[in-house]
Amino acid sequence: MAQAAQANALDATNSQIQVEHDKKRRQFVIRLNGSHDRAVLLYEYVGKKTVDLQHTEVPEAYRGSGIAKHLAKAAMDFVVEEDLKAHLTCWYIQKYVKENPQPQYFEHIYQ
Repeated sequence: MAQAAQANALDATNSQIQVEHDKKRRQFVIRLNGSHDRAVLLYEYVGKKTVDLQHTEVPEAYRGSGIAKHLAKAAMDFVVEEDLKAHLTCWYIQKYVKENPQPQYFEHIYQ
């Protein structure tokens, strides 16, 4: 079983959303609806200290509810904490960074 680092965040309704970081599978996961459904953000290492944040997927029934922003925040926080550089292939991550302009994010993004 892969080790998962976990980060907690609150959504707009103040219910707990738990983001799991599965480093072995290179993905961030939120289990929805009692873990049957899940939202994921996939990434790959493209160099020793460089990741490509490739794809974010939220099941259709959960889209528009802010789930993806928790995945995006967890991924960007990981990039900063590990002092990595990131390629933002995923359009949603690009949007998240633009809407949440944190200086520490910009320092870690390939422009």
